[in-house]
Amino acid sequence: MEARAVTANGGRTAGAGQSRSATLAIMGVTAAIIAAVAFMVNQPTAGADGFTTVTLSGGASGEPPTVGKAAPDFLATTVDGKMVRLSDFKGKPVWLTFGASWCQPCRAENPDIQATYQKFVDRGLVVLAMFISEDAPAVRDYADRVGLTYRKVADPDTRIASEYRIMGIPSHYFIDRSGVLRLMKIGSLDPAAMEAALKGILE
Repeated sequence: MEARAVTANGGRTAGAGQSRSATLAIMGVTAAIIAAVAFMVNQPTAGADGFTTVTLSGGASGEPPTVGKAAPDFLATTVDGKMVRLSDFKGKPVWLTFGASWCQPCRAENPDIQATYQKFVDRGLVVLAMFISEDAPAVRDYADRVGLTYRKVADPDTRIASEYRIMGIPSHYFIDRSGVLRLMKIGSLDPAAMEAALKGILE
């Protein structure tokens, strides 16, 4: 009888240990899932429509961009060290893009932007590309490697992106010769969509 009591006791002890182990395992898995979710929430994510969501750190002070109104003006420095003001390009059609070298959808469409720019540069087209959350040397290195010849501006503190209320990149703003915003697009554009958007500002 004593032997059976010891065995029964041992069984109960083992069962309690297994229960504690299972509880600890469940808690560990739950903690790992919570950590993974928290990590993902704080990372840029690729959207279904070919864009990467972003969080901006700069503060917006002016009116948001509105189709049919003048595009919000700004002063910036290109990665080549030249000062540019958006309003200085009045009289020319301007394609303002927001992207980043770390954004996969942006990298994918950049060769098409370059090809489209080369196709229409003789008609006065200005492409002004804002690279958010990275500095000028990083943008310059990337642009040199992939052969981007249009104007490029680094926006490391997302100051300009904040003024334009950017929610995802790439984002595109098509501004006519009088400085009026005619079209806004978020997400990647294929060459046909690029040319269709430019029709409204090249005339």
